[in-house]
Amino acid sequence: MILELEYCSKTPMQQSLTQASILQNCREQGRELSQQCPCLIQVSKQYTKSLMYVAGLPILGCSKSMLANRISYWLNVTGPSYNVDTACSSSHFAMVEAYNLIRSEYCDAAIVASEFYPPMATVNLTMKKVPVTCVAATVMFLQKAKDARRIYATFIYGKVNCDGFKEEGITFPSLDKQKLLLEEFYKECNVSPRELSYLEAHATGTVAGDPIELQAVDEALCIKRDFPLLMGSVKSNIGHSEPVSGHCQIAKVLIAMETGIIPPTIHLKHPRKNMTAIIEGRVKIVTEPTEWKGGYVGINSFGFGGANSHILLKSNPKIKVNETNNNLPKLVVISGHTEEAVKIMLNDVSIYYYKII
Repeated sequence: MILELEYCSKTPMQQSLTQASILQNCREQGRELSQQCPCLIQVSKQYTKSLMYVAGLPILGCSKSMLANRISYWLNVTGPSYNVDTACSSSHFAMVEAYNLIRSEYCDAAIVASEFYPPMATVNLTMKKVPVTCVAATVMFLQKAKDARRIYATFIYGKVNCDGFKEEGITFPSLDKQKLLLEEFYKECNVSPRELSYLEAHATGTVAGDPIELQAVDEALCIKRDFPLLMGSVKSNIGHSEPVSGHCQIAKVLIAMETGIIPPTIHLKHPRKNMTAIIEGRVKIVTEPTEWKGGYVGINSFGFGGANSHILLKSNPKIKVNETNNNLPKLVVISGHTEEAVKIMLNDVSIYYYKII
């Protein structure tokens, strides 16, 4: 259950981050965290420009640097607490940073949060024929498997690189560097591209970005397979959450692992002529609900300044058993565009509840 917090001293962004269920569980249920648990966070720069004075606190309320520190303060953890900003790949870079801290024995767990909160809570087009942006807030909790009470997936490996100089300009993607990242990645983690069950693409819908990403995947991974690689993008479903987009990708993958169904990539009618890997069948875009059979999932995330990242997750092999015949409280998540819509859905839930009891 999400509890009321000290809203007088927090901006809307700080409220939504501290409301996240993972953080609520850590604090409200008395769960102890290691004092060295680091907190890494990424938010939109627009945030610092929007609400210059919140509850009379222009610095504490609106400083971007305070967001990670606020969570550390609230949970009383003293590990590194800082922001990571590589544009659209920020949340993945923060995940890789946390992964490396845990692997190096610096800490046993890490909180990685991200948020995109535009000044006005409206949908806006960033470029012609590019997915619309969306408001998003996520919190991921990473810890060693031996300490985990609940495992959604195993973080196998994470790696990042940067394009460096490019004749086309800093925002143009680099085929060579994306391809190099993937080749080095699977060699270092000792996982064959043949073992990939699915790849969640960055896929922002741009004319320059998508063909480069697809070609890099084709030349680095598909060349080592003799059957199609399933691929999709959550941006077709929710839009582009910019610095949070990597966490939204992970959320989609976890939903597939939990439900046994890979959510479809929507609105794809036909691939562009230069997307030969799709046309020739080496890559298959998941456009219908597709059975998830378990295994490895690769996830791409790229920043528009050339900051590239890739992570590999593996589904939990333990079969999940849903026990509904008990008296334990159930969490119901409701989302609507208006207050009236939420009330209608809550009313439907209440009616259903009283029918089954």
